[in-house]
Amino acid sequence: MKKLLILSAIILSGSLATAQESPKEEDFFKILKVSAPEGTLLEVGGLTVLPNGDLGVATRRGDVWIVENPTSRKPYFRRYATGLHEILGLTHKDGSLYCAQRGELTKMTDTNKDGKADLFETVYAWPLSGHYHEYSFGPKIAPDGGFFVTGNVAFGDEEWWRGESRVPWRGWTMKIYEDGRMEPWATGMRSPAGPGMVNGEFFYTDNQGDWHGSGGVYHVSKGAFTGHPAGLKWTNMPNSPLKLTTEQLYARVGPRQEKNAAGKYIKPENKVAETPDLFFEVKKQIPDVKSAAVWLPHGILGISNSEILEIPKNNFGPFGGQLLVGDQGMSKISRVFLEQVNGEYQGAAFDFRNGFQSGVLRMAWAPDGSLFVGETNRGWGSAGTANEGLQRLVWNNQLPFEMRAVRAMPDGFEVEFTKPVDRASADDLASYRVESFIYKYYPVYGSPTINKETHAVKGVQLSADGLKARLVVDNLKPYYIHQLTLDGVRATEGSHSLVHPIAYYTLNTIPEGQKLAISETSTRNSAKAAPAVPGKKATATPAKPGAKVGATANARPKGEMVAKATSYEEVKGLLSRHTCLACHNTEKRQVGPAYRAVAKRNYTNDQIVDLIYNPKPQNWPDYATEMPPMPQVPKADALKIAAWINSLRPAAEAKATEKP
Repeated sequence: MKKLLILSAIILSGSLATAQESPKEEDFFKILKVSAPEGTLLEVGGLTVLPNGDLGVATRRGDVWIVENPTSRKPYFRRYATGLHEILGLTHKDGSLYCAQRGELTKMTDTNKDGKADLFETVYAWPLSGHYHEYSFGPKIAPDGGFFVTGNVAFGDEEWWRGESRVPWRGWTMKIYEDGRMEPWATGMRSPAGPGMVNGEFFYTDNQGDWHGSGGVYHVSKGAFTGHPAGLKWTNMPNSPLKLTTEQLYARVGPRQEKNAAGKYIKPENKVAETPDLFFEVKKQIPDVKSAAVWLPHGILGISNSEILEIPKNNFGPFGGQLLVGDQGMSKISRVFLEQVNGEYQGAAFDFRNGFQSGVLRMAWAPDGSLFVGETNRGWGSAGTANEGLQRLVWNNQLPFEMRAVRAMPDGFEVEFTKPVDRASADDLASYRVESFIYKYYPVYGSPTINKETHAVKGVQLSADGLKARLVVDNLKPYYIHQLTLDGVRATEGSHSLVHPIAYYTLNTIPEGQKLAISETSTRNSAKAAPAVPGKKATATPAKPGAKVGATANARPKGEMVAKATSYEEVKGLLSRHTCLACHNTEKRQVGPAYRAVAKRNYTNDQIVDLIYNPKPQNWPDYATEMPPMPQVPKADALKIAAWINSLRPAAEAKATEKP
């Protein structure tokens, strides 16, 4: 009997431990496969849901499929059209399908109702130079019935790294009408793979590259310039909505076109010791400049941002009305809360769902509220096990503990939660950390995060219902990305931590209004040591920022870090949380090298940590996508990851490199 009681206690304690474990994103949003006929290559370039609930799927290879009963266990695929050229967008209007091929906006109609398109009409054709990078994305339907289409830039011959607009309207957004009229809308685009409509207004995502320090979400009004100078070549055309010239921009920001002694152009590289140009400073002098509404930090919330899709009010629970943004390279979806302050769009970006089988390029809502996700690798490289695919993201109607929204305040930020917070943790300033950073504006491919600063959280005020925390933050910086980390905040229910504890808020403008008096806030900070009491020996060390309130930290010698990880399960959560798994796999090459390949390089743990913070792309020259610096990874986590990577090293090599 005693043995049974002990066994019961063990089982019960194990159950309680499992119950207290904080849920993860996959516990709320399940990824399901949409079964396609054998041999069907779904390198998806476009998705649209038809009025009857059928799904239209366009592929990069030029096929268009109609999928009947697409959410059933056995959907039926019918080929609607074939032989088109690299479709990278699909929509429907008045009984016809419209797609952006490489060189035209095409209307497809089934006139005889046999289930296949038999009438193909060119709505508008744009010039092409024949360069491989001249992708065209769209269309998206405007409120007046027009179609928005975006166009990639080409690249140079000798200056193979420099984006060029070789023919009119490359690097532009075009607005096209049913009667064949084309209205140039805006320029500054580099690789605008994610056109989208939000509340009747046009937005798009661009990718990191030359002149774009990171990916981001842009609101594009007519006549805007969003940063890449290639399209300025055509502002002298009579129908151009802006008159900014390349020469005017280069007079403010130099193009860095330098030659070596042999007279060959030198690829511009980042210079650490330089006073950088910042895009918002250029904006002050050139009114046409349009900053990103929300930056999507490179390597964290994507490396090849794609589709923008608004969440319908009744879909995905508390996130209705917000935006989802796909990413092709990291095979993931991020979430964006957008607000308008002083007439300018800005907001917060969050991680949302990782783990798709291939690069996320297109998304569309099913009638049942689930999300169709169209995927392709195309040789660009992407996380996942497949080169293509069609999957479905389904919410299980369980409420995750998340930051629902982050709003700018005159003296800081207001964080809204999906569930009430535990006051003991949320009243503690040690539960919060705020840092800011920005990117350079220059012709180099991408930018490191610069001007990094930690901001003091001076006070926190919780709402009566426990669903909001207003933070008083010192020295807010307009146009900077403010990273809010809420490691220490816990939910009332289960004492769970946030599924995604980090938000990236792009603060384009600081709102006006009433500031909080510090006397109205909690200033308790468990991370600060209590005043010493004469004659009394200290018995505990102060809690680290983000530690659960009430937990006791074991004292360790100064500088000593725990760096032991013996199994994948011990570090899986860290790899997922810090987005490592989006680019790396244990055994096989993905966007970046396999962890086992890294282990074979015989780096020390400290060297791997340094490479996490300061990658050296030259060490892996056969990888097209460079790893960005990851300064947001805490050193303790980085050391655990490094130790696990080195545990993958073959035993003989590990023994040979051991210190005596």
